Amino acid sequence: MPESRPDQLRQILESVRTIALVGASEKPHRDSHSVMAFLQGRGYRVIPVNPRLAGGQLLGETVYPNITSIPDAIDMADLFLASRRVGPIVDEAIRKGVGVVWMQIGVIDEEAAQRAEDAGLKVVMDRCPKQEIPRLGVPLATA
Repeated sequence: MPESRPDQLRQILESVRTIALVGASEKPHRDSHSVMAFLQGRGYRVIPVNPRLAGGQLLGETVYPNITSIPDAIDMADLFLASRRVGPIVDEAIRKGVGVVWMQIGVIDEEAAQRAEDAGLKVVMDRCPKQEIPRLGVPLATA
């Protein structure tokens, strides 16, 4: 069952440091762009994932085509995708050994969530860390 209690969400947000943001956009008016900038401002390292922008730079980070191509360890994958596209990305997160899959507001895939949980990952669905961090009073992330 996806994490939803305030204490569960707070624990996740206080423990992660490196986030793969899947569906990152170079367009400042897009939610994925503003959430990435917000999370960076809160002390998280956010690695953008977007096959169309792969190899370029976004907010000072190299863009990767998928989660498994990121050379660094990833604590959380934040998914800005249509729900129908989540399954394969969750499978990538499982293969990569990501600890948390966070699906943004409106992004729901119960089957993918169950696969992730069965593999030992924590799952959050239909929530946004940009909203949850101030609501829960999560302190700045530190290295």
